[in-house]
Amino acid sequence: MSPVPRDLLQSLRRFVEERVDLSALRHMAREKEVPQHRHSFWYYFGGMALFLLIVQMVTGILLLLYYRPSAEEAFESVQFIMTRVEFGWLIRSVHSWAANLLIAVLFVHMFSAFLMKAYRRPREITWMTGVVLFALMLGFGFSGYLLPWNELAYFATRVGTAIAAAMPLAGEFFLRFLRAGDEVSGATLARFYGLHVAVLPAITLAVLAVHLLLVQQHGMSVPPSEERRHSGKVPAMRFVPDYILRDLVGWLAALAALALLAALFPWELGKKADPFQAVPVGIKPEWYFLFMFQSLKLLPPHLFGIEWLEGEVVGILVFTAAGGAWLLVPFLDRRTARGERSRLFTVAGVLALLFIIVMTVLGYVLE
Repeated sequence: MSPVPRDLLQSLRRFVEERVDLSALRHMAREKEVPQHRHSFWYYFGGMALFLLIVQMVTGILLLLYYRPSAEEAFESVQFIMTRVEFGWLIRSVHSWAANLLIAVLFVHMFSAFLMKAYRRPREITWMTGVVLFALMLGFGFSGYLLPWNELAYFATRVGTAIAAAMPLAGEFFLRFLRAGDEVSGATLARFYGLHVAVLPAITLAVLAVHLLLVQQHGMSVPPSEERRHSGKVPAMRFVPDYILRDLVGWLAALAALALLAALFPWELGKKADPFQAVPVGIKPEWYFLFMFQSLKLLPPHLFGIEWLEGEVVGILVFTAAGGAWLLVPFLDRRTARGERSRLFTVAGVLALLFIIVMTVLGYVLE
C-alpha cells in the first residue's frame, strides 16, 4: 500500500485548522513540560486511571447493547452475553476487572498525590475534583455490583444499603432512596441501572473535564522536598513526546494486566438471586468497601456501655467526618499552604493508608 501523499495531509491539516482552533494543542505540544525528579513515577497513575476509565466506558457501552434491567431478565441477559454473544464473556471480564483495577489505581494516585502535597495552592480545586472523582468511582462500583442480579450481588447490596439506615436523622430517607422502597427489589435494580449508566456518567464527565483542565492549567505538582533539594529549579521533560511515550507504557501495562486477568480468571456469574432465600454465610462487599464494613463489624453495639451511643452510628459518623476532612485537606493543612513542613498530615495520611490495608486484610481473614 502506498503512503498517503504529503500534499493530501497538508490539505487536510489546513482544512481542520481553518475550522477548529488548534493553537492551544500546538502550544501544549511545544511548551508544556513535566517535572522530573525521584517521585515522578507516581505521575503516571493519573494517566493509567484515565485509560482504565476509557476501557470501562467502551466495554460498558458494549454490554449495554444486550443487558436488560429487570429482576426477571437481568441475570438471563448477562448469561446470554457470556454464553451466546461472541467474546461476550471477555468483554464482561474486562469490564469487571477494569473496574477493580481502576479503583486500585485511584487509591495509589490519590494517596501519592496526598503524600507529595499536590493539594497545595493553587491546586486546591484540582485535589477536590480528584476526591469527588474517586467517590464517583466508588458509586459506579456500588451501583454496578447489583446489575447481574446474582446471589452474591443481591445480598451484598442488601447489607450495604442497610448500613445507610444507621445514619442519624436521614437514615430512613437514604435507605428508601437507594432501594426505591423498603426492600431490595426490581425497583432497586432499575434505580441502580439509571444511576450507573446515566446519572453517574454525566456527573463524572463534567467533573473529569474540570479536573483535566485544572491539571493542564497548573501542571504537575512538585513535592516540597524536591523543591528544596533543587532550590526551586526542578529539571523537566517535554510533555510531547517524552512524557506521552512513558505514559503510553503505563497504558500498555494496564492493558496487559487486564488481558491476563480476563483470560485466566474470567469473571464468574454465580447463581441467580432469590429474595426468599436465607442470607448466605460470609457475604461481604467488594474489597474497596471492605475496610469500612469490617470496621463497623468490629464495633460493639453500644460504646462504653452507653445505651444511646450506638457503635454503628458512631462509626458511620466518623467515616463521614474523615471523608469531609479528606476533601477539605487543602484548607486544613495550613502549614503546607504557607510553604512550611507539615509532618502531622503526612503521618495522618500514612496511618489512614495502613488502617485501610489492615482492615481490608482482616475483612478477608475474619469471618
